Amino acid sequence: MTATAQIVVPAGSPPPAPPRAGRPRRAGLGERTIPYLLLAPAVVTMLVLLGWPMVQVIGISFRRLDLGELVRGEVVWIGLENYREVLADPEVWTVVARTVLFTAAVVAATVLAGLLLAVLMRHLSGGVRVALQVTLVLAWATPILATTTVFQWIFDQQYGILNKTLVKLGFDSFAGYSWFSSGTSTLTVIGMLIIWQAVPFVCFTIYAGLLGTPQELYEAASMDGASPWQAFANVSWPSIRPLVTLATFLSVIWDFKVFAQVWAIRQGGPDGGSTTLPLLLYLKGVAGRHFGVASAIAVLMILVLLVLTARYLQLLLRSREADLS
Repeated sequence: MTATAQIVVPAGSPPPAPPRAGRPRRAGLGERTIPYLLLAPAVVTMLVLLGWPMVQVIGISFRRLDLGELVRGEVVWIGLENYREVLADPEVWTVVARTVLFTAAVVAATVLAGLLLAVLMRHLSGGVRVALQVTLVLAWATPILATTTVFQWIFDQQYGILNKTLVKLGFDSFAGYSWFSSGTSTLTVIGMLIIWQAVPFVCFTIYAGLLGTPQELYEAASMDGASPWQAFANVSWPSIRPLVTLATFLSVIWDFKVFAQVWAIRQGGPDGGSTTLPLLLYLKGVAGRHFGVASAIAVLMILVLLVLTARYLQLLLRSREADLS
């Protein structure tokens, strides 16, 4: 049995002052610099691998660098002449408008399809859901050129399975129909190809957000008599909105600079009708040997992507402020 010491305070005397809270210990210089030292290798690596090539591209955009200058090793500075040539070319503006419209349509279709599949996946039974997930993973994992070859077979004018199926369904006008006779139809096929490969990423990203939504919220909404649409708008959407924004932003960047599918389908044809900015950059730079002009186009593309990135960061900050308020 142990005795507990007690402090007796005489009557009439003021109560003892509470103990003073100690001041928080200030981190030393070494502790404050450790996070920066840990991040330094990654930052330096990114600057070397990404920053230096960007500086080189910007420098080349102010030079005349055709095949002759490249072979002779000449450095001919011409200032903003490459930018004037690019901005004064009507073809460039046509390609820019085509690229923006193509990117907007493909991104909208990709995000909408991914959202619908994610919601569907949440309501499917175990076996069917696993089968759908495996199918999406296989579509995502298939190499780009392999998928492009399959789509070329599907939409082939004479032997494509799509035309034969449409003819058997009674659409005789599709016998021998060419899906690559115009730039619009060619870009439509390319867009379907990109959507096919991009939907799995968007779907799994949004599905992860749906899984993180507590089931109790859906039960409470059901008890309050909320319809399925009201439950989605008030329960699901606040949880997945940041993920939808992220998926949209990444899709815009990826689809804006897509090259392999456009080149493999028809090399920008017919008659340049499916040429996009990345393809124009290749045609001007590698095929046309005008590396200075191609660098100017690349810099303009970088500026567009920077504007999109700034817009995404602005939306992200607004979303966080709304969540905190």
